[in-house]
Amino acid sequence: MTRTFKTPPAEILETLIDRCLKEGATAADCSLGISEGVSVDVRDGKLENVERSESQGIALRVLFGQRQAHVSGSDLSDDAITAMAERCVAMAKAVPEDKFAGLAPEELLAKDPPVLDLEGDGEIPIDRLESDAIAAEAAALAVDGVKTVSGCGNGWSRTERWVAASNGFSSYLSGGSTGLGLAAVAERDGAMERDYDSWSVRKMAHRPSPEEIGRTAGERAVARLGPKKVKTQKGVVIYDKRVAPSLIGAFLGAISGPSVARGVSFLKDRLGEKVFAGGVNIVDDPFLEKALGCRNHDGEGLPVERKLLIEDGVLTRWLLNMSSARQLGLEPNGFASGGFGSIPGVGTSNVHIEAGEKSAEMLMKEAGKGLLVTDMFGPSINPNTGDYSVGVAGFWFEDGAVQYPVSEVTIAGDLPSMFARLVPASDLEFRGRRNAPSVMIEDMSIAGN
Repeated sequence: MTRTFKTPPAEILETLIDRCLKEGATAADCSLGISEGVSVDVRDGKLENVERSESQGIALRVLFGQRQAHVSGSDLSDDAITAMAERCVAMAKAVPEDKFAGLAPEELLAKDPPVLDLEGDGEIPIDRLESDAIAAEAAALAVDGVKTVSGCGNGWSRTERWVAASNGFSSYLSGGSTGLGLAAVAERDGAMERDYDSWSVRKMAHRPSPEEIGRTAGERAVARLGPKKVKTQKGVVIYDKRVAPSLIGAFLGAISGPSVARGVSFLKDRLGEKVFAGGVNIVDDPFLEKALGCRNHDGEGLPVERKLLIEDGVLTRWLLNMSSARQLGLEPNGFASGGFGSIPGVGTSNVHIEAGEKSAEMLMKEAGKGLLVTDMFGPSINPNTGDYSVGVAGFWFEDGAVQYPVSEVTIAGDLPSMFARLVPASDLEFRGRRNAPSVMIEDMSIAGN
């Protein structure tokens, strides 16, 4: 990144904390981040739009006893830093107490966090972004049945972040990424269907070629033409690997420390119990090579490591930050998110369901018939009971093979029993911060005609 600072960022944060303490604060933490990037959009083989973004921001959290407040801004001048400290301390003195608020004790902090190589390609020339996007669009349009490409974009970004706290913790992390994606629209007999493909990766070398991305989007759109409805029934549902990660999100919400502490989790009494079928493992890996969710400490400066959230089907831990750990009477375990200038939440790094032994095709063949889900629309989840329903589209399969596309279908069940019946396939692919292979769940309610 080409940005230069009159005062080094680490020194700015140190000054900000010192001024808060001089104003009477008992503790403080803060962060300074900068980012830049370029994105392009193409249409009909021509460059349609180019956008460059550059931003900087500074955030501060102040604690006055058990009271806390946080503010943010973009002005890094000395006068602005002084005003920010004074304003945030005054706010912290005025708000109600939070008996669970506080920085992490020094003895729990990460000591010498590992250095991570999260760099991307750097600044990618606009003409390269443009040519790759045009190639992807052309490949989609070359698929027989594709009428148009509704959007095709490409870009890169890079960020840097410095954090510091009055308990002595400080850290710096930088990283880059690039992303290419498009949506294709196919038409037959006046009816149109839409589908997409997109990749966000550290470096261009980590994704398929633009032509493959475009062709995949086009083929997916054409495959959805002529959808039918299915009869309402109980049956097997196979979540394609594109949509299976949504189940990870539902699971993570249920093991969130704050949710468990408030009693609004359908898994709140299941710690140490078998929640998934035997053999199922769910992993959080902050050091996963090439992944986008890597980090070398959590949002409060605690150490992180590869951990099994589900081991052989058993729920091993909650996701805890300092606040929720205090509420539950447990030790924090490195799952704080955000933080350093804001009130920490809880979150993970790179989470995946480990691959099973059988391919998705084998699971389909064993099931005989059922619904293959490739797209989802607005899932509804009751956090207390785990009752679950979602609108989906995909394909009906019989005799172990896809027969025809389907749409306007709703599937439903309850997540505790769904998790217990979940069978992962072998087609795990790392595409984002949450990844899963295709998964099969029997005895789902399928609502159609």
